[in-house]
Amino acid sequence: MKYQEDIEKAKAQREEVTKFVNNVRKKKPKHLDEVVHAAHHKTFETIDCLSCANCCKTTSPIFRDVDVTRIAKKFKVSNAQFEATYLKRDDDGDLVLQESPCTFLNDDNTCFIYDIRPQACREYPHTDRKRMIQILDLTRKNTEVCPAVSRIVFQLMKEIG
Repeated sequence: MKYQEDIEKAKAQREEVTKFVNNVRKKKPKHLDEVVHAAHHKTFETIDCLSCANCCKTTSPIFRDVDVTRIAKKFKVSNAQFEATYLKRDDDGDLVLQESPCTFLNDDNTCFIYDIRPQACREYPHTDRKRMIQILDLTRKNTEVCPAVSRIVFQLMKEIG
């Protein structure tokens, strides 16, 4: 299945995925992290992020102050200048990119600032974190952005239904 098909499947089955996530939240399975992490590792054996980069093409990470400081320093500009050039405040008051695709995405889907990228980029798609129960809503949303997350969630639906 092509990566875009994984995303389209998640969009088409949004209602079922949402019901699954809500059910998992209610049941609070003790082995959730273990099952998600196993699915994460299995999925990333077959997914090549550089051949997709949909996350970089369609969404923005949140830039924390420490991210802004680190990147601005590397660019030899002030934090204010970096923010004015590249960032804006979203409806939640978070600093995000002014536009998509990401300004720092190269034509070959590599990242111009990979070594100093924001923490949110380093942690994406968040499917190997502890306490997955706390980010189930984010995971559900990411099924429609990241083919890996879509595959992981559909695998979980089969395993823990």
